[in-house]
Amino acid sequence: MGIPTVPKPIAFFDRDGTLIEDQCYHFDLSRLAWMPGAFEALRHLRAAGWRSVVVTNQSAVARGYSSEAEVERFNHEMVKEAAQTGAFIDVIEYCPYMAEAPVLRYRRHNHPDRKPNPGMILKHLPADPKTRSRSFLIGDKRSDIRAVTAAGITGHLYTPGDDLMRSVRQAIAQVSAKSDDG
Repeated sequence: MGIPTVPKPIAFFDRDGTLIEDQCYHFDLSRLAWMPGAFEALRHLRAAGWRSVVVTNQSAVARGYSSEAEVERFNHEMVKEAAQTGAFIDVIEYCPYMAEAPVLRYRRHNHPDRKPNPGMILKHLPADPKTRSRSFLIGDKRSDIRAVTAAGITGHLYTPGDDLMRSVRQAIAQVSAKSDDG
């Protein structure tokens, strides 16, 4: 019998406008620009015992501006580029669906994974209540915050261009204080 593993809390991030600059429906790797403090934040989270999961709506697919293969290739390169700096993203989840999608196969009303619905978040939240209470999300839109509220965890609204490491420190302090109170 081995020692049971303790589940790790999760730091969720929105992608466009939070971890990276928003490319407005494009997936041009030559324009990939990380937000200030993004690599530092990802390295800090790994060292402190958190997993990093990206949850992103990708309506560019539903709008016909790109394919899922392009999104996946872009996400893969993001993970690779971060890893080259010692920063790690454990998973990138994306939702290509939207209610008014011009591309019919992606037209879904109120898809459970499309933020502000919590589907992508709930897939990764640990069942352990203590670990769950230490999980949080940082995003740049109110829909990100509504999604984590629906998932029952803490959300932090990020202003694009701010130091992401500072936002992560604030989020960790908040969930740690909440865990200490509980």
